[in-house]
Amino acid sequence: MKVAVLPGDGIGKEIVPQAVKVIKAIEKKYGLKIELEYGEIGGEAIDKYGTPFPEKTEKLVLKADATLLGAVGGPKWDNLPFDKRPERGLLALRKVLKTFANLRPAKVYDELVSASTLKEEIVKGVDILVVRELTSGIYFGKPRGVFSIKEFPLKDYYQEEELKGEKVGINTLKYTDEEVRRIAKIAFEAARKRNKKVTSIDKANVLEATSFWRQIVEEVAKDYPDVELNHMYVDNAAMQLLRWPKQFDVIVTTNMFGDIISDEAAALTGSLGMLPSASIGGEKGLYEPIHGSAPDIAGKDIANPIATINSVGMMFNYSFNRPDIENLIDRAVRDVLKEYRTKDIHTPGTKLVSCSQMGDLIANKILELD
Repeated sequence: MKVAVLPGDGIGKEIVPQAVKVIKAIEKKYGLKIELEYGEIGGEAIDKYGTPFPEKTEKLVLKADATLLGAVGGPKWDNLPFDKRPERGLLALRKVLKTFANLRPAKVYDELVSASTLKEEIVKGVDILVVRELTSGIYFGKPRGVFSIKEFPLKDYYQEEELKGEKVGINTLKYTDEEVRRIAKIAFEAARKRNKKVTSIDKANVLEATSFWRQIVEEVAKDYPDVELNHMYVDNAAMQLLRWPKQFDVIVTTNMFGDIISDEAAALTGSLGMLPSASIGGEKGLYEPIHGSAPDIAGKDIANPIATINSVGMMFNYSFNRPDIENLIDRAVRDVLKEYRTKDIHTPGTKLVSCSQMGDLIANKILELD
């Protein structure tokens, strides 16, 4: 087993070492040989190589069986040109690995019900999997960019009075039937292993591209008669996630809607620091917490490493076909949370620990469990 480890920027350098502690504990407990090789991405790669995704890192991740990522970005690089910023390194990484499906589970641990901002009866028992399309949609569609009015590539589609001023900004929402079909299949397959319900989120009443999305999802659904499918407009879905989140099992949606909806689902759990993710679909998986680099708390050893640790669990499941190890990591996290908390999820009656202490506690718990 070869794992490329990319800590990245900000708290990435603090949370990833805690995940590595867990990998080492698993290695020891099961007698596995897990080779870790480190690389640079994002801001640190810009500082060292002048690019957010250097060729050296690309070769590293292609050679590995899976990639573990921390986070990228920070105010230090905010004034760089758009195509040179740290976040472009993440997009390039996903493209190289051909990962088109981003799986984002939002599970409310019983131990953390009180950490949510919603009432206990609303969030207790919530277990949602958001399946986000990752390589197309409005984030990648062309044409895109800021153009002078005279050079605007779509000016023939507009009346002269609609193109006022000197410049125009544009992004294009684009999906092919194959792009929708493959992400829908991922969602239906996942639902078969859960509660057999898929909710497809779109804006089919006003966006032709997502009306098309709905059409293709319905076609795919015919191959899964045992799975219930329903559709929901994204604005209603945002409300329903707060009003009655337990109605959802698997959510499948576009790149941008998935970006937003998964963060909202994460808020149900009490902290972004609890949510892992797996980006799959290619030959190799990418595993990362859904939160950012959090530069405001970087270097303070107070970040929550559980999202990254749970991402390691997903890595063992999806890349190494070891769901038993993912279950063990989940058990260890639950046991530790009964008594210990990082600052973001701390509640009265529990012990406040640092990022590094939480990593030690979970790694040690893994070794203790049967």
